[in-house]
Amino acid sequence: MSRPPINPDKSLAGIAVDPQTLERVVPESRRPDGSVRKQLKIRPGFTPQEDVKRFRGTRQAQMDANALPKGHIIGWAPPPTSSASSGASGTQGLSKSAKKNAKRKEKREKEKAETEAVPDNWEDDDDAPAPSTSTPASSKANATTPPSDKSKETDTKDEVSELSSKLEKLETKD
Repeated sequence: MSRPPINPDKSLAGIAVDPQTLERVVPESRRPDGSVRKQLKIRPGFTPQEDVKRFRGTRQAQMDANALPKGHIIGWAPPPTSSASSGASGTQGLSKSAKKNAKRKEKREKEKAETEAVPDNWEDDDDAPAPSTSTPASSKANATTPPSDKSKETDTKDEVSELSSKLEKLETKD
C-alpha cells in the first residue's frame, strides 16, 4: 500500500487528510503573532458549506458541458489569415478613432523625421553648402524641383548670399 502525500490537497475549507491517521483534519497553522493553531479533527460525513457543490440536474450539467464560450456566435468562423494582407490586418481590428489616432501618430513621426534632418547647430559649417539655412519657402522650392549636384552647390551659395544681404538690409533699417 502506498503512503499518502506529505502535503495533501486541501479542500476549499482547508480540510486535508492526515497522512498518519488518514483522518480528515484542518492542519495546524501559524498565526501572524507567531503562535500555533492546533490541528482540528473533522467528523466523518461532515461537509463544510464552502465545500458543498451546487446541485445541477443531469440536463443542466449536460447544457453546461455543451455551452459555448461567452461572446461566441453560432455558425461564425474567423476569416482565414493570409500573409499577403498582414500589413492591413494590423489596422483591421481597430475602431474608427483608433485608426485616426494611428494615422495622426504616423504623420507626427514623419514630421519628426523631417525636422531631425535639420542640424542642431547652425553655426558649425559656414563654408559648407547647407540647404537647411534657407527660408522655409525656398526649402519647399528645392524639395519640389531637385537640381543636379553641381547646380545644387551654386543654388545654395546664391541663397546664402541673398539671405545675408536681406539680413544686412534689416539690420540697417533698425
